[in-house]
Amino acid sequence: MKKIVLVTLCVLFCSGAFAAKKTKADKTTQSFAVNCIAFYNLENLFDTIHDEGKNDYEYLPDGGMHWTGLKYRHKVHNMAYALAQLGTDVTPRGAACIGVAEVENLGCLEDVAEEMKREYGRNYVPILLEGPDRRGVDVGFFYNPDLFQPVNVKGHELKAHYADGGVVKTRLQLLVSGYLEGEKVHIIVNHWPSRYGGELASRPTRDTAAMLCRQICDSIYLKEPAAKIIIMGDLNDDPFNHSCAEVLNAKKDREEVEPQGLYNTMWKFLDRGNGSLAYNGSWNLFDQIIISESLLNGDRKKWTYWKAQIFNKPFLTVQEGKDKGTPLRTHKANVWQDGYADHYPTMIYVIREKKK
Repeated sequence: MKKIVLVTLCVLFCSGAFAAKKTKADKTTQSFAVNCIAFYNLENLFDTIHDEGKNDYEYLPDGGMHWTGLKYRHKVHNMAYALAQLGTDVTPRGAACIGVAEVENLGCLEDVAEEMKREYGRNYVPILLEGPDRRGVDVGFFYNPDLFQPVNVKGHELKAHYADGGVVKTRLQLLVSGYLEGEKVHIIVNHWPSRYGGELASRPTRDTAAMLCRQICDSIYLKEPAAKIIIMGDLNDDPFNHSCAEVLNAKKDREEVEPQGLYNTMWKFLDRGNGSLAYNGSWNLFDQIIISESLLNGDRKKWTYWKAQIFNKPFLTVQEGKDKGTPLRTHKANVWQDGYADHYPTMIYVIREKKK
């Protein structure tokens, strides 16, 4: 009898604690409107058709990955499922905007958008501008037209050279400016040059990418001194690396952020041992979301930063073996795993007071 009472008390206590937590979250969403803005590196979203001028041969049916129509359909389905879940922990509307990386062309994004609508009732419009990347992948953008209306889209090309004088052919930095439920925001989607050749040797290319991103911000500030800017992407650097901490000057602590300065919403996750991708048994947090001071310290009657999240759900994660606890990839050592991607999505939530 005593055991039954103890179990009952435990159940009541635990469920009460959970209910208290839920109530606290509910209070925020009851008092404030919430929107989610996310980023996801989709890991080699290629179709099965050769695009003229692109080095996509590895992802053709007779290429190294034996990339068939069946594999492509599975990839599209998996990406659509993952993207449809973003933001739903807090808001049933899902993410208002999603930046993406490693996409071959607009057609791939259209296939994912069609799957999201057909299977999950999510309505997203894709944007992609072709860039000069040597592998033929680009960054892109999805938006829910009920929540976000773009007014300007521009691709900024990185002009940089390697130490040996070779031209860096990498992804555009995609600037999408528009209105998030009536308020103007500017979103810059990035996929900076890789660490090919080593972090130190390749550092100048990412420093140059950070300079370009900072220039884009400064050009926006010239017209809109209090502009709300969101920088997102796979930066191939961690928050503490030179490109992010020094060139962009994105701060770890919000108290240090000055007007027209930048705050790195992801830095403290890494301090706690959490990352968005794993390499050689350790975590990195390349998938960053950095925001302008105007989003950090703004009037709560307008969109203001609330919190950030690494979307490391179990369905995106290896559940057993030596890779347990890391992202479930599409391929590993050229073996098809029918997974999702080698990165986790990252996201932020912005809130504003509901009109009474």
